[in-house]
Amino acid sequence: MKSIISQFVPAAEIGELRAFGNGHINDTYAVQDVHGVDRWVLQRINHVVFPRIEVIQSNVAEVAKALKESLTAAGDPDVERKYLNYLPLLSNPSKNYYYDGENYWRLCTFIPDSMNVSELTEQSARDAGAAFGQFEEMLSSIPEGVIGESIVDFHSMPFRLQQLRDAIAKDPKGRAAEVADLLVEIEERAEAMCIQERLYAEGKLPKRTVHCDTKVDNVLFDKGGKVLCVVDWDTMMPGFITSDVGDFIRSGVNFAYEDEPDHSKIGVNMPIYKAFVEGYLSTAGKFLTELERSLIAYGGRLMTYMTAVRFLTDHINGDVYFKIHHEGHNLQRAKSQMHYLKCLEEKAEEMEALLK
Repeated sequence: MKSIISQFVPAAEIGELRAFGNGHINDTYAVQDVHGVDRWVLQRINHVVFPRIEVIQSNVAEVAKALKESLTAAGDPDVERKYLNYLPLLSNPSKNYYYDGENYWRLCTFIPDSMNVSELTEQSARDAGAAFGQFEEMLSSIPEGVIGESIVDFHSMPFRLQQLRDAIAKDPKGRAAEVADLLVEIEERAEAMCIQERLYAEGKLPKRTVHCDTKVDNVLFDKGGKVLCVVDWDTMMPGFITSDVGDFIRSGVNFAYEDEPDHSKIGVNMPIYKAFVEGYLSTAGKFLTELERSLIAYGGRLMTYMTAVRFLTDHINGDVYFKIHHEGHNLQRAKSQMHYLKCLEEKAEEMEALLK
């Protein structure tokens, strides 16, 4: 491990390292210097989940540059703790990752005196909304074409629907017949759930640099509880703001977990929704178009629908993508997401009225 770290910093400066964080995809370690001070964060990038390593590492470099320039121009006194600074290779300063023949590694500077907030309250929802909105706002100056897709068609609704239809046609495990009612509900909504792609094709909806994983634990706070920065940039790519607002509404505004089997526990937490939107619009409101603003509540329905489609597709294919904990888990997840979607549809008028 130290030989890998020494690709980025001199070996004589490297102390001990330990497992760090609670991520489920990449392996992450905190690295100390010889004085026992946390100085760096080492990550093994999961190249099965993220095969486009070159794109991801180019993205993080461009985003770090844009954030640093924006924070510096604003006169922020704490710039170095407010973005992820990935170090270049000592042997090749144009590259910010190392391939050891089997795995891909990267090293960024450790952000001291920072913490995650895992509990979702109205305050943390408002803070997260403001953080993600500011993140998008600071990156809105990046021209289209500079940031690449880290996962191709990740949040493309037509693509996800085509995956489902292909799975039904092949039906490798003979499961399509048992979900016929669910498939009808999905197809009934299919056209309405592809609105953003049509609006983009008509030149009415812009693409932005979006995060695509807007959970409260992807925001770092200082010890006083104030936001420092947004982290976990691997899914960052060109997309629509509906991805970011929608993913938070899908995961954070639901009273229950995404796979809750007892549908009576599933529902829309309106105070959390209101707090998140207030926070988000306090920063993103500086650059959003009226059309984008009007699609915020729709984004929650879209991302919930998309997730249901993805879970159901994986169930039909034989559970090859998402990890399952019991037989039928992906079907359970899909049904729970579809129930939450119906809850969001019932609250749609109220949610959209709040935006006004």
